[in-house]
Amino acid sequence: MAGNGGPAALHRTPDRRLWLQLLDDLRRRLDADAFTDGFPGELALVEEYGVSRHTVRQAVKVLRDEGLVVGTRGRPSRTAEPVEIVQRLGALYSLHESVRAMGIEQHSVVRALDVRRDGVVATRLGLEESTPLVHLERLRLAGGDPLALDRLWLPHELAAPLLEADFSSGALYERYAELCGVVLTGGEETIQPILPTPAEHRLLGGSPSTAAYSIRRLGTAKGRRVEWRHTLVRGDRFVLRADFATRDGYQLELLGSPDRTDPRR
Repeated sequence: MAGNGGPAALHRTPDRRLWLQLLDDLRRRLDADAFTDGFPGELALVEEYGVSRHTVRQAVKVLRDEGLVVGTRGRPSRTAEPVEIVQRLGALYSLHESVRAMGIEQHSVVRALDVRRDGVVATRLGLEESTPLVHLERLRLAGGDPLALDRLWLPHELAAPLLEADFSSGALYERYAELCGVVLTGGEETIQPILPTPAEHRLLGGSPSTAAYSIRRLGTAKGRRVEWRHTLVRGDRFVLRADFATRDGYQLELLGSPDRTDPRR
């Protein structure tokens, strides 16, 4: 296989058609961000791979059907821009609601739903270190593609009914309210751009250089701490937006400032 996003050699074999080999290699190169200057035209691909125009058209048609490249009659194909999920700052929000508001199909792959003890998280929730917690980890998909890796902890005495809930669809906050009577009213969160670990990147997908938003949230219900959450959201699919004014705008905080040691964060 070619390195640095270059084309791989295709070989005529009776059990693997050329256009399928071309399709696989174009997908690989798209994942590697090899076409930052624009997706090649049919003639360029014919010359690059040494195949017929019909072979190129078969492969590119599949990429168009999958939404990976776009193009209309008389216009060259180009790589498709990912659908961005827009979220406004300064309000209690649900990622599920933000995606639903855009009409994008979504579901989750539940990676863990169990009871755990975590002294650090328990302290953040204002609980004794050995207090049992309900832990949920989900890989959240929007439009069939990974969007976020969500890890959260809830006090067991409040959230025990959630252990029997189905989190492959729907919103946590809806179930927290319906099954446990807990309605979030506020909280605080910290948002920071990071590069995911290799294991996190394998789950989230995107190009190797794709950054993520690290969102740490402490959720409260009438002043009581009822949720600690750490979410990684793909930076190429999520946009934060806010209104601002000269007298009442963002509150910016430098990393390493004294109140970063607050155990609630």
